[in-house]
Amino acid sequence: MKLLVLWALMGAPERLVEVPVRIPSVLVELKYATQDNFMKKQIYPEGARCLLLERTVKRLDRAARALDRQGFRLKLYDCYRPQSVQVELWKLQPRPGYVMDPRKGSTHSRGTAVDLTLVTRSGEPVEMPSGYDVFAKAAHHRYEGGSATARANRDTLRAAMEQAGFKPNPMEWWHYELHDAWSSPLRDEPVAP
Repeated sequence: MKLLVLWALMGAPERLVEVPVRIPSVLVELKYATQDNFMKKQIYPEGARCLLLERTVKRLDRAARALDRQGFRLKLYDCYRPQSVQVELWKLQPRPGYVMDPRKGSTHSRGTAVDLTLVTRSGEPVEMPSGYDVFAKAAHHRYEGGSATARANRDTLRAAMEQAGFKPNPMEWWHYELHDAWSSPLRDEPVAP
């Protein structure tokens, strides 16, 4: 009973919602639900879903609509990540700046961050300065190498995401989070039903 009263006073926690249900134009390829990731092993269970907080999805929808007008769609590589998964990632790859120390927690584990890229309207990949989850200078937003097309695509993604209310991770062209991303609590809810 005391817990219910406390919950009522604080307000219900923000809900995690399925992104493709709210934004049908997005493509989802959860890299940690496959072996196609920097650890070369499946981290998420079968049936993992792309979940984010409702307010994160609303901003992502703004970006998706803006990019649609430019002939692009969004492809999502990682969304909400349970805190227990963050602990496993840290054990396998304790690299500050690339993998967040679970003692602090990740914005992914708060439902306020997303890893993504651009694709064409038909779902074909577009050139970016590096692959996803590449721990190298080519992944940085200030990287001036690679092709002009790759840099232009990176900048198009960044402009749309920033206009929608996200901020980029300077070391990862694919990672965006809400400006108040750290204000939400860490969560450890399952990603599979």
